[in-house]
Amino acid sequence: MPNRLADSTSPYLLQHADNPVDWQEWGEEAFAEARRRDVPVLLSVGYAACHWCHVMAHETFEDEEVAAALNPHFVAVKVDREERPDVDAVYMSATTALTGHGGWPMTCVLTPDGEPFFAGTYFPRGQFLQLLAQVRTVWAEQRERVLESSAHIAGRLREMSSAASPSALDAQALAQAAAGLRRQFDDARGGFGGAPKFPPSMVLEFLLRHHARTGSADALAMVERTCTAMARGGTYDQLGGGFARYSVDADWVVPHFEKMLYDNAQLLRVYLHLWRVTGSALAERVSRETADFLLRDLGTPEGGFASALDADTEGVEGLTYVWSPEQLRLVLGEDEGQRAAQLLGVTADGTFEAGMSTLQLPADPTDATWWAATRRRLWEARQQRPQPARDDKVVTAWNGLAIAALAETGALLEEPRYVDAARRCAGLVWDTHVVDDRLRRVSRGGRVGAADGVADDHGDLAEGLLTLHQATGEAVWLDRAGTVLEWATARFAASDGGFHDTAHDAEELFTRPRSPADNAEPAGQSALAGALLTHSALTGSQAHRAAAEAALRASAAVAAREPRFAGWTLAVAEAVLSGPLQVAVSTPAGGSGGELLRVARMSPSPGLVSVAGAEDAPGLPLLTGRPAPGGVATAYLCRGFVCDAPTSDPRALRAALAAATA
Repeated sequence: MPNRLADSTSPYLLQHADNPVDWQEWGEEAFAEARRRDVPVLLSVGYAACHWCHVMAHETFEDEEVAAALNPHFVAVKVDREERPDVDAVYMSATTALTGHGGWPMTCVLTPDGEPFFAGTYFPRGQFLQLLAQVRTVWAEQRERVLESSAHIAGRLREMSSAASPSALDAQALAQAAAGLRRQFDDARGGFGGAPKFPPSMVLEFLLRHHARTGSADALAMVERTCTAMARGGTYDQLGGGFARYSVDADWVVPHFEKMLYDNAQLLRVYLHLWRVTGSALAERVSRETADFLLRDLGTPEGGFASALDADTEGVEGLTYVWSPEQLRLVLGEDEGQRAAQLLGVTADGTFEAGMSTLQLPADPTDATWWAATRRRLWEARQQRPQPARDDKVVTAWNGLAIAALAETGALLEEPRYVDAARRCAGLVWDTHVVDDRLRRVSRGGRVGAADGVADDHGDLAEGLLTLHQATGEAVWLDRAGTVLEWATARFAASDGGFHDTAHDAEELFTRPRSPADNAEPAGQSALAGALLTHSALTGSQAHRAAAEAALRASAAVAAREPRFAGWTLAVAEAVLSGPLQVAVSTPAGGSGGELLRVARMSPSPGLVSVAGAEDAPGLPLLTGRPAPGGVATAYLCRGFVCDAPTSDPRALRAALAAATA
């Protein structure tokens, strides 16, 4: 018999819908049942692409003995951390505080009031059964002690979540952050720290912006070394494009094979910006291939982007992606297979498991035509293999990141299909995820979920809409971004100028989550700071700029202490110091910005925004009162809406931009 997950919009929850465990979704109904039955709540949190979540599901939650031990004595609640990041955040804070580490699947035991008194991660079946028995005993025999402990834990976590004092993120602080990153940089292999290595997308964006503002050769060198190492290694899909979640080793050889939308959207912009600065052919290729991966493998029929591809295929991690020398020979023939094995680092011993190897490309082959044909043949053969499952829920925040990445990539690389995909996605999110003037977190198959959007949903979506506005000149996206930011500032604002992760009228958890740290994606606070700053530059709103600067001050402590976990905060701070710098390209009716707009877009200045359109076009403040004399496209370079003399000469605009960013 199916349990109570069958109607969920979460693919992760649906994976558990036929478990003998009587799961139900997070909500007041579950806690009311726990109070009525006088039993604790067993909370299990994971996500669809999580390898160890699959392991625990198969060996533990599909087991009848486990269900018999769990169902009568607990209320079992399943949570998709990607659908309810607020629930995940507060109980992960408990897990790390109690155990010293975190991860997924996360396993917590709660009182019927939601306060945790036990927390852990993955448990093998035997250990899980022991845990259930021990909890039953202490719940029955030591209830008062359990309740005292849970109240103490919750109280300490509330104290720990209090915000640090705001401070400045000025030029000196940014220089110190860059110096701190340099000390942690792996010169030999790229990236920061040791294994496992995660793609440091936001840190790389900060370093690119720091280089643009200061000319720091060191900052650019760290980006180039890291981007080259990632793109050449097994963490990058050499056949299909796109990046895996992280590398289990320090050399970027063996990935944890899940491919996440948020990683690839952010890395797409990093490689695009690296190409803009250096002209790197590798960076351009990776940008195009990653954008194509998003469209081909993560695009949904409704126009959005799915969350992830699983690490596992048929229960085997990496099955789709790894090769042996014999498999290469079967596809390519003896000689060509041996040549490909040498090129791609496929050895008899293997670089992965059981004699299998990931594919690496340490250098481009001299025969580009041969490699293009070989890559296509291997790709086609790989497509005949079993494929990883896809988590096809559409998450607002991550689709906002994808909108920004695709819109900017389409504009800079002059690929309209990427801009068109960004436009379709923005339309879907707005039409589906906005319900009664509130932003929802997810949808699936065009059906919106019940969970409200959190702060990063608002910040990342606004970022995407503002980038799409600049790529298209369409006023609707600027207007909608402004609406999203109005909702965010009204519902998420904190007393110190920053932002909480949940709205003031959201479901009350045992503590209100708030994290200033940028981890795998921008924190809600820094995402909103960036979008507020860009909106200010496009509209002249000083209130938005003031709100952005206040949010950055609220994040300054973590940026000073751990710059690796403040990448987007630092990137936005670079834009504050460099801007606002605006380029308005006024065009005759029906005209385009042409080369003038391209010159503006190719400037790496962190504080620059640009837009093209007809003079006094409705909804485009930058173009108000800025004509195109004689019917010739004309550029206005402005600082805070105070403009230099207009020019129709791309060379003059390029020189003026270079002087403005020097």
